Amino acid sequence: MTKASPGGSQGQHFGSQVFMLASVRCAPLRWRSVADEVTNTLSVASGGRADPVLYGIWRSQIGKPRDELTLIATWPEGQDFSGKLNENLSSVSDIVECSTTLMKPTLRPTSADAPQRQGNYAFRWFETPSCHWQEFLELCEGSWPGFEAAYDSQVIGLWRVQEQAASPQDHIRSLLLTRRPNLATWERSKIPQGAEETKVRQALSRRYDLCTDTVVFTTTLLTASDDTDNVRWT
Repeated sequence: MTKASPGGSQGQHFGSQVFMLASVRCAPLRWRSVADEVTNTLSVASGGRADPVLYGIWRSQIGKPRDELTLIATWPEGQDFSGKLNENLSSVSDIVECSTTLMKPTLRPTSADAPQRQGNYAFRWFETPSCHWQEFLELCEGSWPGFEAAYDSQVIGLWRVQEQAASPQDHIRSLLLTRRPNLATWERSKIPQGAEETKVRQALSRRYDLCTDTVVFTTTLLTASDDTDNVRWT
């Protein structure tokens, strides 16, 4: 297993990028129009240098309210565009409530290139004791290639939360974003078949055992370039 650096060996050169996750509560049945307006607002805004760039917008599939969107935007470190992004969001009609979280990439992503393929996107939060963080990273880095090969899936990113007021001081809060082709593959990836898949699952299970808390919800990508998801999930 490759030893990961504290910041993530694959992502060291990309550690200067800041990401902000926003949980956006929309007026009833207005989530799609809100997503369109946010996309247009940030697309226009990103033409300038002093603006955040949209990374993606996801809608609820399982585990979140029907009218809640998950949005990620990004900008280079050294600038503070969190206020700018909040201004952009507050100007969008039919947004009822919005909460944001600042994050830095660890092992992935290694660029600001936005995900484009439609699929089942799982957002998983971890609370990990600081003393286990290094092993947590090593388990991720070691198991991801096997996970991706076995299930035609991709690990989009693992971010470390910058502001952790809600977490114990000796814990690290992180967000893992993975893409699977569909919801059926989500279930399939939890039930290993054969020695190689079992080895991957054992590593991932060890990672879960290291953390004191974890929670997941699944989504589909509204900003996908290849396919529009019109299924009524919630």
